Amino acid sequence: MKSGFPGHTRHPHPFRAEWAPSIPRELMAGAVATFALIPEVIAFSFVAGVDPAVGLFASFVISLVIAFTGGRPAMVSAAAGSVALVAAPLVHAHGVQYLFAAGVLAGLVQILFGWLRLGVLMRYVSGSVRTGFVNALAVLIFSAQMPHLIGANAATWAMVGVGLVIIYGLPRITTVVPSPLVCIVVLTMAAHWLQLPLKTVADLGLLPDGLPSFGLPQVPFSLETLRLIALPAFAIAMVGLLESMMTASVVDDLTDTPSSKNRECAGLGAANIAASFFGGIAGCGMIGQTVSNVRYGGRGRLSTLFAGAFLLVLMVLLKPWVSQVPVAALVAIMVMVSASTFDWGSARALLRHPKLSSAVMVATVAVTVVSDNLAAGVAVGVLLSGVFFTFKVARLLDVEKSGEEQLTYRVSGQVFFASSDLLVDAFDVRDIEGKPVRIDLGGAHFWDITAVNALDKVCQRLRKHGSTVEVVGMNAQSRALISKLDLGIE
Repeated sequence: MKSGFPGHTRHPHPFRAEWAPSIPRELMAGAVATFALIPEVIAFSFVAGVDPAVGLFASFVISLVIAFTGGRPAMVSAAAGSVALVAAPLVHAHGVQYLFAAGVLAGLVQILFGWLRLGVLMRYVSGSVRTGFVNALAVLIFSAQMPHLIGANAATWAMVGVGLVIIYGLPRITTVVPSPLVCIVVLTMAAHWLQLPLKTVADLGLLPDGLPSFGLPQVPFSLETLRLIALPAFAIAMVGLLESMMTASVVDDLTDTPSSKNRECAGLGAANIAASFFGGIAGCGMIGQTVSNVRYGGRGRLSTLFAGAFLLVLMVLLKPWVSQVPVAALVAIMVMVSASTFDWGSARALLRHPKLSSAVMVATVAVTVVSDNLAAGVAVGVLLSGVFFTFKVARLLDVEKSGEEQLTYRVSGQVFFASSDLLVDAFDVRDIEGKPVRIDLGGAHFWDITAVNALDKVCQRLRKHGSTVEVVGMNAQSRALISKLDLGIE
């Protein structure tokens, strides 16, 4: 059929659809994402306690690699605040080389996660845990700014205030240029002209002056090194996977297209290994920059690739100017990131939501803030979600008794390890007194060995006290499980 025939829809070539449905739009969206990356990557670098070059190299390499290996086109991945927060204690305790080693190990964990197709496990992270993760991340980002504000001079506080006014006020006038970038430009020019006594990016560490170079982490290859980096690496891997999966889901919703979560896991691992070998910190999906990329028209992998490449070009060409950016501007940006990251609706809904769900969210935030470890908070949240879910499902088990001469017990609900004791307790041999018993399982389902053993225990106890027992209504799955155990339940 000819392309001009009415009703015909011309579909782009699969390669072009995945990489660049519209090249000009992809480049434009990637450039916008780059400008949104610059201030945050530098800010996240000083949160992690590393030179800005470490974060910038990482963002360049991660974007380059994941454009080819990732499972979600148009998603921007780079050095992120969540990973920086997890990495900071390792850097402070042992130095940046151990961070690179941890990044390699974290990448291997993420590749294994993808190869084993464990991306599906993210489905078991409840909405309450995800909200708690986001809120805890916001709190930690904000608290990381306090050392730059406590005891600071009046000029620093004033510049942070002006920066926040620009960040929140400019979008009311225009959104052509990202307001964080305008904040940096205006505050840098003001600090230079007024000769204000402010700490600058140059005081934080080195900026890149060329392409990153390949090199293995300069750490001893020993079990002691593995012991030092194992837990931080696992935390980096899990936090990175969680945030990337959440970001990929956001893009799925914005574009109404699916993505391969398992490929994204493995792709992120490959990108983090490459970043670590080229002197960069591990990273993950960037929610804010990804949303900016998609809203400005990014749909393919080209926008991700261009965002990273353009970032390095800008950093090398603008190094003398970027080094004069006041830290107060970065603090203002991070305060904005913290405020926009926090789910304010969840705070208002605490009393309206189910108490157990609210408890999971609060516990996730509390554990994360106290331990300063996002992975620990998520682990506790997932554990509590499982416990509370099990508790709620177990309470759905119901045993109804009827009859006089012959007793009938109708069991309905889910019988498993958490509800098996309820099943046993429902049969009181003192009330039965040797009467024949009929156990109707038409509304029940047996899930595990504990449940089957509980039913066997009931039958044996009743027979021991002189009752005849008849079990009816068992579904095929439950009967198959019982037959495997050969307990003689009839």
